Amino acid sequence: MTRTPDTSSPAHRSRHRAGPRPYALCAALVMLAATSASVAAADGGPGPLGVTAVAVSTPQSARVGALIPADRTGDLTDSHFCTASVVRSPHHNLVVTAAHCLSDGTDLVFAPGYRDGTAPYGLWRVRARFIPEGWSRDQDEDSDLAFAALEPRDDAGNGHSGGGDDDGDGDGGENVEDVVGGNRFATGTATGATAVTLTGYPDSRDEPIRCTNKPRRQGGSQQRIDCPEFTAGTSGSPWVNGDREVVGVLGGHEEGGLTPDTSYSVVLGAEAAELYEEAAAAS
Repeated sequence: MTRTPDTSSPAHRSRHRAGPRPYALCAALVMLAATSASVAAADGGPGPLGVTAVAVSTPQSARVGALIPADRTGDLTDSHFCTASVVRSPHHNLVVTAAHCLSDGTDLVFAPGYRDGTAPYGLWRVRARFIPEGWSRDQDEDSDLAFAALEPRDDAGNGHSGGGDDDGDGDGGENVEDVVGGNRFATGTATGATAVTLTGYPDSRDEPIRCTNKPRRQGGSQQRIDCPEFTAGTSGSPWVNGDREVVGVLGGHEEGGLTPDTSYSVVLGAEAAELYEEAAAAS
């Protein structure tokens, strides 16, 4: 099971969409409802490890949002297909996600803090994509990481096409980082040095889920984490440590993993650092 589901966009119709069995889904919903309070602990500290719950709305969770095809913004309910998060950058307009979420060229918008069919911080149109050559050339799973630069938001809360703001510095409107903040994108950190928190949007839900655990190395270029119910739609979910640094992005091996309970990310090394520098300079 890849973590990117089918959507109505042409690029995603070919992706396999595997959902949990009915009895597993019922158990998962009971578990999520029963443990939602644990997420507050995860925001303020490590919390219980390996427990997935509905993510409560906080300033930190607002930095994570849903990617939605631009032609489906008339009704946002059940329209999202991937997750992305705001990272700090000079122009305050950069999000990070998985490369397989951006590689098809479909026009997209980003909805930070998306919940229950609403975009509380507005919609931000994707203006430019930064995808590693390894993924563009042959979909190398060790390169399944990407950045997107977003248009400034107009007064109506929608991403626009610049209106004369060609340098991307946000003079034509508010940039996303100025509204919701951003986490630092950190490369070269030791896998498993501390617990990380994943926040993502399963396509079967219209609210984010969250889980905290310690990642482990998976070979030389991948890392894995055990967090239940991170199913299709959670590709691109950030792995954020206690210093509010993004140290992983759900994707990589098998586009995030074939089971809902174990997720993967590329190890953020030299390639990730170079890609970030390129995106930050150009966006």
